[in-house]
Amino acid sequence: MAQPESKKIFFENLSGAGKAIAVLTSGGDAQGMNAAVRAVVRMGLYVGAKVYFIHEGYQGMVDGGENIVEASWESVSSMLQVGGTVIGSARCKEFRTHEGRLKAAHNLVQQGITNLCVIGGDGSLTGANLFREEWSGLLTELVEQGLIEADAVQKYSALHIVGMVGSIDNDFCGTDMTIGTDSALHRIIEVVDAIMTTAQSHQRTFVLEVMGRHCGYLALVSALACGADWVLIPEMPPEDGWEDKMCEKLSATRSRGTRLNIIIVAEGAIDRHGKPITSGIVKDNRAGMKRLNIIIVAEGAIDRSNRPITTDYIKDLVVKCLGFDTRVTILGHVQRGGTPSAFDRILASRMGVEAVLALLETTANTPACVVSLCGNQSVRLPLMECVQMTQEVQRAMDGKRFEEAVRLRGRSFENNLRTYKLLAHRKPESELPVSNFNVAVLNVGAPAAGMNAAVRSAVRVGISEGHKMFAVSDGFEGFYKGQIKEIKWADVGGWTGQGGTLLGTKRTLPGKHVDKIAEQMRLHNINALLIVGGFEAFESLLQLYEARATHEDFCIPMCMLPATISNNVPGTDLSIGADTALNAIVETCDRIKQSASGTKRRVFIIETMGGYCGYLASVGGLAAGADAAYIYEEPFDIRDLQANVEHLTEKMKTSIQRGLVLRNENCNENYTTDFIYQLYSEEGRGVFDSRKNVLGHMQQGGAPSPFDRNFGTKITAKAMQWVSKKLVETYRQGRVFANTEDTCCLLGMRRRALVFQPVVQLKGETDFVHRIPKEQWWLKLRPLMKILAKYKTSYDVSDSGQLMHVVRNRPKESDASVAI
Repeated sequence: MAQPESKKIFFENLSGAGKAIAVLTSGGDAQGMNAAVRAVVRMGLYVGAKVYFIHEGYQGMVDGGENIVEASWESVSSMLQVGGTVIGSARCKEFRTHEGRLKAAHNLVQQGITNLCVIGGDGSLTGANLFREEWSGLLTELVEQGLIEADAVQKYSALHIVGMVGSIDNDFCGTDMTIGTDSALHRIIEVVDAIMTTAQSHQRTFVLEVMGRHCGYLALVSALACGADWVLIPEMPPEDGWEDKMCEKLSATRSRGTRLNIIIVAEGAIDRHGKPITSGIVKDNRAGMKRLNIIIVAEGAIDRSNRPITTDYIKDLVVKCLGFDTRVTILGHVQRGGTPSAFDRILASRMGVEAVLALLETTANTPACVVSLCGNQSVRLPLMECVQMTQEVQRAMDGKRFEEAVRLRGRSFENNLRTYKLLAHRKPESELPVSNFNVAVLNVGAPAAGMNAAVRSAVRVGISEGHKMFAVSDGFEGFYKGQIKEIKWADVGGWTGQGGTLLGTKRTLPGKHVDKIAEQMRLHNINALLIVGGFEAFESLLQLYEARATHEDFCIPMCMLPATISNNVPGTDLSIGADTALNAIVETCDRIKQSASGTKRRVFIIETMGGYCGYLASVGGLAAGADAAYIYEEPFDIRDLQANVEHLTEKMKTSIQRGLVLRNENCNENYTTDFIYQLYSEEGRGVFDSRKNVLGHMQQGGAPSPFDRNFGTKITAKAMQWVSKKLVETYRQGRVFANTEDTCCLLGMRRRALVFQPVVQLKGETDFVHRIPKEQWWLKLRPLMKILAKYKTSYDVSDSGQLMHVVRNRPKESDASVAI
């Protein structure tokens, strides 16, 4: 909620003058750590503090000397796109001893450092908290030993600590996503997509091992994202006899001839009742009618007796029982490597800025906190509460209380598991309920990556609920032409990883064809409608709602899921497809920036899509490290352009000799990409030269990112369950009749929850001329981009600052579980 001006807090009032902040990375590396380090350094310098790198984690803190180095603005340039951690990480036994921590305290006091930003896993953060608790005692000892002056105890009386969780396993309670998890999923999905083509060619079974010794998150989510038949995770080891069941399942699906199975095994998988998580995913394999099985095993899979389940054990089992040609692939450290994804860069940049704000506001009595993500909001949580809950999960697993372990992992994990079971495990016909309802699903508007995952999810959840599912080709154009056919479980096999839309889509709105569409609804007896699409889908739903007055055929439950790369649909913070487009933009910007590494002194002007919505330009700019991003929502004039040119001229005098400027395609009708390019070329003459690049439709294509696959899958599963509920509620005297506002909804993500909102109520929040919502949450991220590019700006931090507490078992209905 917008706060009145008087109540707003701006970070300009917070000064870091006289403070020294040190940043270190510890434990296993994770992609995105560098983005976090960069944000901490630049935000710290921005507020006037001194910032230090501690190289090689706690080992560097104990050894001191050249390991503790003052950071400059330029020293973190060009590290945003680099994987791993540039300042190094090491496991340190010495820091676990009292003597080691005494040395570390001495080294920090010598530099006047009393603020520590630790990026690592729960072990690293626990160590930091212990160090903080012992701090005053350590200083007293140092005085007694004559190593520091007595007045230093008073001067450096408290050590302040803020943690950020960098771990690819996503095994830390209290945060939806840890830094590095999304990038690791990108690596896994790239490998699975590649292996599927070779497995199809040879009718082979592939057993894949993914990382996660104590947490099955990566295995579970990659299983969801590629539609796997089998997943074994340590939180739920399988019961005795699981081997036979798995082989039966593989054999049954192979014997159908034209099928494909993928089995993902995590570190010890079982369902809630201790039975293996199996699936009857029947994948329709179009490549030469071949069969294939893929089994993905997490690195620490165990059975009920805590015996390890290895990839080789599964391979031998499949070969012995079924005689299938089987291969093992261990992904290993590939998952830790490579460039960070757009999501991880934005997450780490936001967390880094938030960490510095937390350090500026902390007092001697503030407990050590960890900055984390809940839904799409930054929050601060007491560090030890999170650590204790994380340790409780392990204790629950050790005590074989597996349901409790899953619950403690949090809403996102629980929801992933629930959705996976729903989609992977096909019940026999005899066990399915029969609802006698027909539900139609269609895509409207421009294609967006993840639409196919959403349709697959709708079809399979609908069938599980007992409905007959109908697919409409080519949006409402296909609808009024009668391109409607029943779609079965097997028809959507293999859809999750496909880009674009296999159903086809058109921008045609239903308004002009209401009569014909109503006729088709009667003909096929459609009782509910699920629309996956962008702004056109929103307009379509409004038109159908209004058509209820004249056509009773539209008095049925209707639900829309936002899917557009522009992320311009009212009622939701995120849309299916936007993450894939962001990754395409960021990847291209990386390459373009690299092309200038030899030439120096070059500025690139890059045009992004998005219509009038500046989401892609702004958030892409934050993830790519842009100097400026021009958007429609934030009007600019020639003076702003001049200021940007001057800013870049100053930048070229430093060691960073290249610039990146993003421009949304419709940000201003007169200041076109060509105009800005020519202006920069002229004004920068003799200082830098300019190049322009229009990214175009490459932002719309490509395989969906893991985030979009999962967001599409989970949001649609929730929508289908809502449709089923509404069908039952509105069934009267032998027919469905729904004419209230709350039966025509958009399911969107708002802050921390997935919310069904009547489309009529969203009309007032919409600018129909420019096809954007009147208020957009991501505008508050724009100051971050400016701060990290060294512009003086105003930044509203009213939302920050409150220390929250770790919540257990949120109520089922408010499951946002948006973080994949």
